[in-house]
Amino acid sequence: PLPGERREPTLRALATQLQTHPRFTHFLTADAIEVLVRSAPLHDIGKVGIPDFILLKPGKLTPDEWEIMKTHCRLGRDAIELAESDAEQPVEFLRLAKDIAHYHHEKWDGSGYPEGLAGAAIPISARLMALADVFDALISRRVYKTPLPLEQAVAIICEGCGRHFDP
Repeated sequence: PLPGERREPTLRALATQLQTHPRFTHFLTADAIEVLVRSAPLHDIGKVGIPDFILLKPGKLTPDEWEIMKTHCRLGRDAIELAESDAEQPVEFLRLAKDIAHYHHEKWDGSGYPEGLAGAAIPISARLMALADVFDALISRRVYKTPLPLEQAVAIICEGCGRHFDP
């Protein structure tokens, strides 16, 4: 599979599994899960505004390049917001996509970006997308890394529980 092909099935499986959890049942209705999965492909839409020399760099980004890369969250939110403003009526999947694009790099402990949100202040949709996105990144080949075995990816995610990810 190509990078990203596992993201939506992973997100659907995660959301479905959490559907009956008391903290998520209010949000994760069957309809909301469908909207969430339809919104997910737009999570990195802001990367269209990032120069290729950064996106395709095979090695570690410099601090300046990393600061540019982090702007993809704001760029994505702004692009989706512009699409929303052109719509004749509210479009639920764009509202959710905007939250996902903007907040999917926030971390449970507040050390993420772009806003440094922590815990429940991070929208549920973005918390779920963060997990699916990291899982996909770990198990996929990238220009800068080889794919990790499933067991190692799961171990890394479990280590991030309560720090990077919603416990």
